[in-house]
Amino acid sequence: MLLAAKRFLICENVTLMPSHDTTMAEDLETGDSPPRRHPPTRQRRLSTALKWIVFLLLAAGGTYAWKDWQAQSTIAPQRREEEARQTIRDAIVAKGDVPIIIDALGTVTPLANVTVRTQIAGQLQQVGFQEGQMVKAGDFLAQVDPRPYQVALEQAQGQLAKDTALLAEAQVDLARYQKLDRDQAINQQQEQDQIYVVQQDKATVVSDQGQIDADKLNITYCHITAPVGGRVGLRQVDPGNYVQVTDTNGIAVITQIDPISVIFSTPEDNVPRIFARMKDGAMLPVDVYDRADVTKLASGSLSTVDNQIDTTTGTVKVRAQFDNKNGTLFPQQFVNVHLLVDTLSGVTVVPNAAVQQGADGSFAYAVKDDNSVMVRQLKVGPTDGQRTAVLSGLSVGEKVVIDGADRLREGAKVDVRNDIPDAATGAAGKGSNAFAQQGQGADISANQPAHAGHHRKDNANQPSQ
Repeated sequence: MLLAAKRFLICENVTLMPSHDTTMAEDLETGDSPPRRHPPTRQRRLSTALKWIVFLLLAAGGTYAWKDWQAQSTIAPQRREEEARQTIRDAIVAKGDVPIIIDALGTVTPLANVTVRTQIAGQLQQVGFQEGQMVKAGDFLAQVDPRPYQVALEQAQGQLAKDTALLAEAQVDLARYQKLDRDQAINQQQEQDQIYVVQQDKATVVSDQGQIDADKLNITYCHITAPVGGRVGLRQVDPGNYVQVTDTNGIAVITQIDPISVIFSTPEDNVPRIFARMKDGAMLPVDVYDRADVTKLASGSLSTVDNQIDTTTGTVKVRAQFDNKNGTLFPQQFVNVHLLVDTLSGVTVVPNAAVQQGADGSFAYAVKDDNSVMVRQLKVGPTDGQRTAVLSGLSVGEKVVIDGADRLREGAKVDVRNDIPDAATGAAGKGSNAFAQQGQGADISANQPAHAGHHRKDNANQPSQ
């Protein structure tokens, strides 16, 4: 273009100069004095050249834009379709067993928690336990000074001997009065009075014997033993102190820890299901985990359900019992409880990530053979840490979206990539193949833990079949 413009300027100069000289020669021959004509200046020539350059540039740009528009109009629909595809991961709907588990927060509660108090007043002479020691029922714990009660026992025994002798004397007199009365040698009233004397002496002897028994019991109380087996807590009083029945702290506290129980609350809607299983004689297993709901502490079974519902919370208290030989459960410890009520066998299951929530309830995106998706409304059942039971809406063998469903819509095209990292964990997902392999058998829960840590969902209120 620049070369063409340059050629144009050269041609223009060559044409203008001869015309100017010819005109001047004609004017000299005729003798006329025509108006003076000024030759084109350098600025005018440059202006004209710039106009041509701009024109040529615009023409070239328009030609290039036209060709580019034609190319873009040809590939744009294909590119837009490719850009609109959402990359997803999918999984195959399978069959399996889903446990119905009630999750709750519980408190470790001893079956027996006894404060050992003295039943007699006196000086504490001896403590026969170590703090934290495990004791059995009847083991010696402490000794209160028994000497005052021993003296009282001896006095009561002396009084009994005296009153026994008086009773014997009264009985001899009564026998003599009865003989004289038969011979009509004495007044009958005198015999009757003697009968009352004998009865009074008998009552006195019985009272003395009761006092002796009380003194013996007091001496027994001086020797304090463990009422239940368990672990002894911290000592509340030291030897040498004067202890009394009214002492609130007592001497020590014994807590039974083997076996031990966990008390937790569950919504009242779960009570019929629990009672139905207990009525059938089923032993409902209970697992307890630590506060973080990660480490399993113990396994036990349901013991009993409370006899009334708390109207303020709509819950009922439940007790589960555990063997605690290794002492992993500590009294008043907070734990996470997982009660296995029942198991749904051979139901349709999908990964939890496949279930979405919308205005019409639960749904999932099913992947069709042409790599488009369609919305399926679901009726879901119980869920565990990884899978959800689907009661209706999906069939075994179908594929559902488990990652990348946030921007999908009905009929959208997708690009299935099961080798891409999981959005939640960052690890490479195994997609449909892994879940399908789990679903090969009738029971895929056998290879999955019933508890999946603190990522579990509470499925206590899920419907069951």
